[in-house]
Amino acid sequence: MHYYRYSNAEVSCWYKYLLFSYNIVFWLAGVAFLAAGLWAWSEKGVLSDLTKVTGLHGLDPVVLVLVVGIVMFTLGFAGCVGALRENICLLKFFCGAIMFIFLLELAVAVLAFLFQDWVRDRVKEFFENNIKSYRDDIDLQNLIDSLQKINHCCGAQGPDDWDFNIYFNCSSESKSREKCGVPFSCCIPDPAQKVVNTQCGYDVRKKNKSQWDDQIFVKGCILALEAWLPRNIYIVAGVFIAISLLQIFGIFLARTLISDIEAVKAGNAF
Repeated sequence: MHYYRYSNAEVSCWYKYLLFSYNIVFWLAGVAFLAAGLWAWSEKGVLSDLTKVTGLHGLDPVVLVLVVGIVMFTLGFAGCVGALRENICLLKFFCGAIMFIFLLELAVAVLAFLFQDWVRDRVKEFFENNIKSYRDDIDLQNLIDSLQKINHCCGAQGPDDWDFNIYFNCSSESKSREKCGVPFSCCIPDPAQKVVNTQCGYDVRKKNKSQWDDQIFVKGCILALEAWLPRNIYIVAGVFIAISLLQIFGIFLARTLISDIEAVKAGNAF
């Protein structure tokens, strides 16, 4: 991209404060994510015992919230200060980071399309690992329950995947009351019930599989998500395009401001 410089070059206040406004939203969102993540960790006692983080073998959703918060806070801060102070180093850091994230998103999307079988296997492995840790973390438990209820699914490929969890495993050694069952989020909801029956999945898998359809969802969540994607491809594409345009707009503002600052410095050098 070529930027024209004039002998009476000056830093555009329009681009400067537009970039500041653009980044203040990121910075405030980062603060909100960090606050929510730290609050959730304090409620679980993680802040007083950080070993609880390594004790969970599945995904802790709070970690994802904190990572997003740190990235947004850092980029928003760099962009805000860089724009106000006309600091080229901070602006280049902001611009480079946004460009890297944009290219990473593009690469992931292309690779996911080209290597669908590999992605499906990794998603299956990821889901199974989180099933194992279902009772270890309340946030992970709520995330899996929400996924199963919204998509009317159970397990990664089917209800039998809950054998990966020690509480739902059908082995004869298990002493759990949930043995050979499934979480309540796998149950087909009864419209007549106003209160959720959290024991509806008990002993379900002890029955013949032909009877499961009447009580629980039998479709795996991977299949449910694969069926959901084609039906909502325009929504997914629209969200991706909107995020990409916002990132490109941020890169454009930062590069334009950097060019103005460099032009002013070059003019003052003569």
